[in-house]
Amino acid sequence: MVSSFSARSRAIEPFHVMALLARANELQAAGHDVIHLEIGEPDFSTAAPIVAAGQAALAAGHTRYTAARGLPQLREAIAGFYASRYRLAIDPERILVTPGGSGALLLASSLLVDPGRHWLLADPGYPCNRHFLRLVEGAAQLVPVGPQSRYQLTPELVNAHWNQDSVGALLASPANPTGTLLHKDELAALSQALKARGGHLVVDEIYHGLTYGVDASSVLEVDDEAFVLNSFSKYFGMTGWRLGWLVAPPEAVGELEKLAQNLYISAPSMAQYAALACFEEGTLAILEQRRAEFARRRDYLLPALRDLGFGIAVEPEGAFYLYADISAFGGDAYRFCQHFIETEHVAFTPGVDFGRYQADHHVRFAYTQSLERLEQAVERIARGLKSWRP
Repeated sequence: MVSSFSARSRAIEPFHVMALLARANELQAAGHDVIHLEIGEPDFSTAAPIVAAGQAALAAGHTRYTAARGLPQLREAIAGFYASRYRLAIDPERILVTPGGSGALLLASSLLVDPGRHWLLADPGYPCNRHFLRLVEGAAQLVPVGPQSRYQLTPELVNAHWNQDSVGALLASPANPTGTLLHKDELAALSQALKARGGHLVVDEIYHGLTYGVDASSVLEVDDEAFVLNSFSKYFGMTGWRLGWLVAPPEAVGELEKLAQNLYISAPSMAQYAALACFEEGTLAILEQRRAEFARRRDYLLPALRDLGFGIAVEPEGAFYLYADISAFGGDAYRFCQHFIETEHVAFTPGVDFGRYQADHHVRFAYTQSLERLEQAVERIARGLKSWRP
């Protein structure tokens, strides 16, 4: 039966961490105390003003379809956010509200990638990016990156890997799994390199707002023709509400709206009404407190893991991940993760979920647990290293 399924479906790989998560959940159900450092989801509940706005929308009966591009007042609020945070004047007509950041990626890849064509992507990177490209019969050309480029594409790498099938590049800043940023001058240089090739520039800015000691620059500060993917899931803490957005050049909006009408009709209406509260002063104050807490967690976990022998060559400036080299301990990353689930009940993610380049030698830790829980995790990891056998 499986052989009769589509080739595109069979080519899309599962998240390997899901098997580890299932095992972690089994252990937890059996009464064991499991520390979850594998999930890329903020541990904070959605902020109270957002929840209240969602409840009010439900009570008012705001449960019908919205326009495919989203509520006009939400698109205006997002444009206002670009004005206040980045000093950018973005026409709300260029913004499409989508079902999660994934919906934005689906629109962009459907619009820009023909069968057999591809985008350049950094390896390691978020796996769904390459899988979405496969879904639209395109492909991801994975470009191996390491600490020397802070795990990001560079103009030199774009020029070295570009070929006749290339149509663009998808960047992520901050990036998952490495947490590294592309700064304004780097974004400008990459934009110029792609324009020289006639390529599209698409930038995942889903972790904007979750940066530490530095503010992330939007690619729209240096390239008004870029496509920007963003989400209410990470900084705004609305993961289960499934809401994101896409900023596109004016000439692309009509085509994108047509795709949205056909692919999902509209983003969830009650989530859109709830998201209006994201940009209120009181809500932003709550979100900034949470950002400060993530910074404290990073500043604890980063040196603690280094002290244990994990290789983290580049200090992450954003997101809530540490991408660690386990070469000093030997063995492969998946077995390494299994060992710590079984012996110490600490769950984290093997590098194989994020690409191919040196994936067997890396793991990702998500600091989406309290500082107290991170301290417990470090104690357990230190103990587990003593029993680890490659």
